[in-house]
Amino acid sequence: MEPTTHPLWPGLMGTFLPASIRSRLGPLADLVEDPRVTDVFLLGNGRVCVDAGEGSYPVTDLWLSPSQAEELARGLLEAGGRHVDEANPLADVNLGHGVRVHAVLPPISGGGPTVSLRIARVTHPSLESLSLRNASRVIPRLIRCVQEKKTLLVTGATGSGKTTLLAALMSYVSVHERLVVLEDLAELSIDHPHVVSLECRQANSEGAGEITLTRLVREALRMRPTRLVVGECRGAELADLLQAFHTGHRGGATTLHAHSVTEVPIRLDSLGALSNLSPHQLARQAASAIDLVVHVDREADNSRRLTFGRLKVDSKGDLDVELEEAGIISRD
Repeated sequence: MEPTTHPLWPGLMGTFLPASIRSRLGPLADLVEDPRVTDVFLLGNGRVCVDAGEGSYPVTDLWLSPSQAEELARGLLEAGGRHVDEANPLADVNLGHGVRVHAVLPPISGGGPTVSLRIARVTHPSLESLSLRNASRVIPRLIRCVQEKKTLLVTGATGSGKTTLLAALMSYVSVHERLVVLEDLAELSIDHPHVVSLECRQANSEGAGEITLTRLVREALRMRPTRLVVGECRGAELADLLQAFHTGHRGGATTLHAHSVTEVPIRLDSLGALSNLSPHQLARQAASAIDLVVHVDREADNSRRLTFGRLKVDSKGDLDVELEEAGIISRD
């Protein structure tokens, strides 16, 4: 069956994008500014699809030629200070104003350039805006954890809202504290007066100039952070971050991709291996460094359910997690 197409709604367009970014977006600008659209996709065949919360649908009467698509992809990445070429055909960039771009060029992308735009509508997310299950109980607990300088690991699947939750939590840090925020691609928007935001940098066309998250963690420790925040742990930076949390930089936070709270020890083990940490070394460091795991599940009605857990070392010396339900430790 031919999928239902998604029309343009020019009467509902906003004007939150500056003219410089609108011009780079070209024919996609109106879609990005539609208040209902969360994602815009340019396919390799030049077709455009959008997601307005009900899945992906093709857009009516909108198609880009291969040359238009490549010009669009290169222009968007250049606007964010990154580049794509034959040696580096994939790139990710944050344009600001809640717009994130990922582009892939041929031959990696068969048929033509592929562009994915993700649009975040909330500038400074709040805990109240996240539609948390049992909000009257979990919100005060989360705020108390931040104020007591508990070190937090926020976990969840893609699209669950873990990054949004992290940003909302850090807004409760005292205004007299200094937050140093490290990300592969800057997207955390924290409502706090003293935020230092650092972003990784890809290598140039000669293969030089790369700044990794591992290096940023090490550099950040020289910046006197009161709280060290890493947008997402996904590699060898885990060892340096755990060491920082373990040696006095309490109250920091990071996120980790995991489908369930019970999967967290396995994911940490995998990242620990990238840092040349043995499972036993990883277990001792993680259990000591992280005070609380907060796992986010997004429900079918778009509400979010939180599960709490604490990392521990089991009888074999491996990492395990102890679950909490309604504030009570579960022994199951």
